[in-house]
Amino acid sequence: MEIAQTGTTAPTTPGYTASSLSSDFDTFLKMLTTQMKNQDPLNPIDSADYAVQLATFSGVEQQTKTNQLLAAMQTQFGLLGMAQMSGWVGNEARAEMPLYVRDGAPVTLATTPASGANRVVLVVTDADGSVVNRLDLPPEATELDWAPVDMTGEPLPNGQYHLSLENYQGETQLDPSPVEVYGRILEVRGGTDGMRLKMAGGAEIAVGAVTALRE
Repeated sequence: MEIAQTGTTAPTTPGYTASSLSSDFDTFLKMLTTQMKNQDPLNPIDSADYAVQLATFSGVEQQTKTNQLLAAMQTQFGLLGMAQMSGWVGNEARAEMPLYVRDGAPVTLATTPASGANRVVLVVTDADGSVVNRLDLPPEATELDWAPVDMTGEPLPNGQYHLSLENYQGETQLDPSPVEVYGRILEVRGGTDGMRLKMAGGAEIAVGAVTALRE
């Protein structure tokens, strides 16, 4: 089934963390206490100044509590997101990522030829960057099944491979296009950069990179 691209990004509060604000809070309290002890009895600090400082003190305290609450909420939202996405584990997600070949099983490729291209070539490279196959595809094809083989027709060894699409208009080479592949989801992980999926073969992708999901 086709799904809309989604992504979860953990909310952040710029500038300070709860721990740094707590430290500032303690420092502020010590400075205010020292100021009161060492003020000139003949020229005491104006009560209005105390009011301003106490208001600032209260603001720092409130900000500390707010940030601590936000951190707790962030953790809860992350756990909720992983719980909701646990149903994805075991399914296949489609995204731009390395192709994991295992035992020569056919794979489904999703291609997007460049606009105006009348000839497209699928380029397959191994983990070392060596080209192991090049094959012409129909320019109008957007999804096709492919048996992962090398240039001699022999099945590719198990492992990860990178796929890209060369686009041509006559003799002119256009910009290359990415190729999306399906991979089995093994695990859903949360992090500061959002939810991520660990795929069979070792690849890891952002949830927002997924363009389709199937059983």
